[in-house]
Amino acid sequence: MMKVVLMADVPKLGNRGTVVEVAEGYARNYLLPRGLAVEATAGRLKELNLEKKRQEAKKSQELEQARRLRQLLDGAVVKVTTRAGEKGKLFGSVTNKEIAQAIKNTFHADVDRRKIELKEPIKALGSYEVILKLHPEIQARLRVQVVAEGS
Repeated sequence: MMKVVLMADVPKLGNRGTVVEVAEGYARNYLLPRGLAVEATAGRLKELNLEKKRQEAKKSQELEQARRLRQLLDGAVVKVTTRAGEKGKLFGSVTNKEIAQAIKNTFHADVDRRKIELKEPIKALGSYEVILKLHPEIQARLRVQVVAEGS
């Protein structure tokens, strides 16, 4: 038997970064030549632990940043100005990109447009609620006020 560190997800064996014990032939003939694993030496195990600590620190930093952003944006109102025709109907629609730009202009905070969840496209003037998925554990509700140019 031989201990190896998986460098990629291997079905029925484990995920990337996992230390597993496999038959020596399987490791030498399949896993190692394909770059799916490397031999688990003391140096590699130490390197693996450092990488895990770095990943955990990065995740906690992202979580803290998402919490601060939620405090800033949850329940806030952002105004999007666009061209509109008769009866408040828009020329086109308000997109995630325009909402993200309005958030940046109003609050000086960057929100990825892909994290803005619209229930349906905004095609008329008015007030709408959107959900911001800031982190897998954290979301915020934001009011988007769509107003016509010149008003």
